[in-house]
Amino acid sequence: MLTLLTFSQNHLELFSSKDVEPILKKIDGSQNIWLRCIHFRDRTGTAKIINHFQLDPSRIDMIFNHSLTGIDEDMEDCLFDGYEILTHQLKNREFQVARGSIVLGRNFIITFEVTEIKVLTILLNNIQKQNIDIQSWGVDYILYLIFKDILNNYHSVFDHISRQLDDLEDEVLANSGDETTYHKIAAMRQSTRSGRRNFQNLKSLLAMMNYEDFQWITLPVKTLFNQELVYQIDHLWQEYQALRAWMSELMEIQRDNIASKTSERINRLTILSTVFLPITFITGFYGMNFKYMPELEQPWSYPVVISVILLIVCSSIAFAKQQRWL
Repeated sequence: MLTLLTFSQNHLELFSSKDVEPILKKIDGSQNIWLRCIHFRDRTGTAKIINHFQLDPSRIDMIFNHSLTGIDEDMEDCLFDGYEILTHQLKNREFQVARGSIVLGRNFIITFEVTEIKVLTILLNNIQKQNIDIQSWGVDYILYLIFKDILNNYHSVFDHISRQLDDLEDEVLANSGDETTYHKIAAMRQSTRSGRRNFQNLKSLLAMMNYEDFQWITLPVKTLFNQELVYQIDHLWQEYQALRAWMSELMEIQRDNIASKTSERINRLTILSTVFLPITFITGFYGMNFKYMPELEQPWSYPVVISVILLIVCSSIAFAKQQRWL
């Protein structure tokens, strides 16, 4: 799905289409535009978009290569950012990550969304309803709004992760969890790694804005970034690190719980083996095929041996309980 927002001082229009050609025909070089490409995996259509805005053809591979994340430092044609945004959606015990690319040019911003980002849909609706005034700003202001809403969304994401960890902590501290609990925490910790890359990318962008030759963001928008987002990024980064440390602590505790349970099982098996060791010796002793064994001819020998075996079992179990081994 392709959604085109065009705006200028006296103009604001929204147009949607599934095909590239109608979208490109609606683009007027005199206006600012925001083009959203949602679930758009047409490589030919993407090439047409890249060519229309006179961008480097290598951007096509960068858009479709999701392993390339972060700000591209070679910014001769545009400001390119391959993003990974942590969401609170769970799948197979892992938090899902929204991936895509943001391309910022002179009078255009293009967002390629592999999965739709709901905060961007809300932002676009607010702009359309004129709840947010963008007509006196450039496209770099939209970039600021995008990052601002993404950071605000992280507060709810981290709150959701905290609630998940609260439930897991109850299992861990009650020692009622098993290896499944450990794997849940491990999967959660692994899936939240993308949050680190996301914050690092934003920090890199803020640092690059201070370069004298940085041309993609105007001074008023730079001021907004520095005044409103720097503190928020630092605060969320600290919260993110605290959550990661919390996960590590729960993993350590649960690992100790599993080791303790395993040790208890081994102790019980050891005690069981100790109980049956003398019994095995007795039965093995009387299992030898010697001709002259006087007890074999006595009528009381069998019940005496059985009684001795039972006495050994009972006394061994009683001793183990006295020592609190069972």
